[in-house]
Amino acid sequence: MGEQGSGGEEKRAKAVKKATAAAKGTAAAKPAVKKAAVKKVTPAKKSEGAVTALEAPKPPRNESRTALVRRARRINRELAEIYPYAHPELDFENPFQLVVATVLSAQTTDLRVNQTTPGLFAKYPTPEDLAAANPEDVEEILRPTGFFRAKTKSVIGLSKALVEQFDGEVPGRLEDLVKLPGVGRKTAFVVLGNAFGRPGITVDTHFQRLVRRWRWTEATEPDKIEAAVGALFPKSEWTMLSHHVIFHGRRICHARKPACGACPIAPLCPAYGEGETDPEKAKKLLKYEKGGFPGQRLNPPQAYLDAGGRPAPPLGAG
Repeated sequence: MGEQGSGGEEKRAKAVKKATAAAKGTAAAKPAVKKAAVKKVTPAKKSEGAVTALEAPKPPRNESRTALVRRARRINRELAEIYPYAHPELDFENPFQLVVATVLSAQTTDLRVNQTTPGLFAKYPTPEDLAAANPEDVEEILRPTGFFRAKTKSVIGLSKALVEQFDGEVPGRLEDLVKLPGVGRKTAFVVLGNAFGRPGITVDTHFQRLVRRWRWTEATEPDKIEAAVGALFPKSEWTMLSHHVIFHGRRICHARKPACGACPIAPLCPAYGEGETDPEKAKKLLKYEKGGFPGQRLNPPQAYLDAGGRPAPPLGAG
């Protein structure tokens, strides 16, 4: 009886010991699981870019200003790694070509502009030439870009203004650029940042959509968005920030169906899940070089070509 009692005590002691060890093991395993989950996000972000809903925590609504600045700057750093070849997607060789091309890009794609401007600049290479052009001839060239009558009026008007007010040279100041017909702040900052190397934020439709999805601002007016986002970053980063955001909006974070499951910055995005989260399905939504297709420029920078990007076809090709 004593031996049996002793054996029973031993069994109970072993059982308690085993349960205690299991409990400790579970408790010890919890931090390891969390740690592994964090590690899992990083390689996925750098390589395949696919994450699951569990791996994409949403920043809280009551995010502090400091936390917002850190998250915004981290997103920009990540985008710089994803798009080290980001660039203005309009073909141009000088400030005049860039300001005209940017005016023409309203309500159409950069690709369509790039396919149209070679013919325009071949016939009218300088502001003086375009200022003296027959509007009907210019309209015929610009027809593929849409709203060609209004655009013809703008580009001839801005050419005349350049000749009459600036000796045929594109000015390098914001206050002068916005006086030109058809040139607003967005166009002015494109020209300043990419033709003159002066920092500016380009608030186009892609930029507006993404910064609101990322909760960098709730503003809806371009000038207020520009001010709010500009306050989050050093001025020296504004131009490349614009390129990074616009590239991401065109390639992955689309307006109608974002490719969330293929997005490398999903863990930092409050809007994760608005689009397709399945990695394989999301990959099929990728555009331009991310999807293996041509880009928007006929003559893109060498860095873009080195990264696997392909130039767009000329107008009428294929």
